[in-house]
Amino acid sequence: MDGQTPTTLYEGLVSGLAHPVIGLDHLAFIVAVGVAAAFTPRSWLSPLAFVAATVIGCLFLVGGVMLPAAEFVVSASVLVVGAAILSGRAVPASAYAALFAVAGLFHGWAYGEAIVGAEATPLLAYLAGFAVTQYLIALGVSKLVHLSVKTGTDSQPLWRQVGPRLAGAVVAGVGLAFFLEAVEGAVFA
Repeated sequence: MDGQTPTTLYEGLVSGLAHPVIGLDHLAFIVAVGVAAAFTPRSWLSPLAFVAATVIGCLFLVGGVMLPAAEFVVSASVLVVGAAILSGRAVPASAYAALFAVAGLFHGWAYGEAIVGAEATPLLAYLAGFAVTQYLIALGVSKLVHLSVKTGTDSQPLWRQVGPRLAGAVVAGVGLAFFLEAVEGAVFA
């Protein structure tokens, strides 16, 4: 979109479908949501908390509600969820859902920067596009984790234990890089 605000239903939809995958910090968090959700009962449910909160967060920005330190919270959320997955400890689904919802407000608020000033039709298409993209990515990742854990053989128990933790390490590393970039930007701005 070359930084232009979407003006049509098509532009809003395409922008919404693409936005979650063009920002590495957002994509890393969506992947982390999927990995974490794979280890919770009803793994399809906790990603909904994130997706719903991103829609609300986007509407906050469009409505003029400011969220403090959004870039810090976005990058810190990637780091925290990555670290939780890396730890290998069981986290209650309700705790993940709460974390996903809070983080989702800030991720959605950041998504809103691409749509501020748009008319209702492209705005609704944008919201639908990024909601669908995020949910499908999280569900897909969750399914891949389920398959990798279930298809492992007894001769490969290490992968079943280490694979998700490695994914958590990668996500935490991405979160740390973005967090340090946010700190650097604030210090040297």
